[in-house]
Amino acid sequence: MDVLTKEQRRKNMQAIRSKETKDEVLLAKALWQRGHRYRKNDKTVFGKPDLTFKRYKLAIFVDSEYFHGKDWDTEKHRIQTNRDFWWAKIEGNMKRDSRVNEELVKTGWKVLRFWSKEIRKNLANCINKIEENLI
Repeated sequence: MDVLTKEQRRKNMQAIRSKETKDEVLLAKALWQRGHRYRKNDKTVFGKPDLTFKRYKLAIFVDSEYFHGKDWDTEKHRIQTNRDFWWAKIEGNMKRDSRVNEELVKTGWKVLRFWSKEIRKNLANCINKIEENLI
C-alpha cells in the first residue's frame, strides 16, 4: 500500500531528473573549484557519463541508490506497489550499468561510480578518488 495518493506519487516521479541532479552538481562544482575541467553528459562517450575527462579517459557516474539498486538483495523487498515493474526496471538498470562499465573498460576508459549519498556524506573522499585517477 502506497502512503501517497496517486497525484502525489505522480508529482514525485515527475520531479526525478536524469541529469543535473543535486548530487551531480555538487560534485561537478567541487571539481570545477579545484581547477578540473570536464564535460557533462557527453553523448560521444558510450553510456553518456555524468562527467568525463577525455584527456585521461575517465568516466564518472553519479547513481541514485533506488534506481541503480544499491543493496538490491535486501532493498528490493521494500517495494510494495507495482513490484513487477520496478523490479524489472531496476534490475535492467543494473545490467545496463554493468554493460556500460565493461564497454568503457574494454575501450581503455577508467570508470568511477559514486552513490548519491556517498557524495553528500563524503565529498572530499570522492574528489580524492577522482584526482587519483587524473594522472
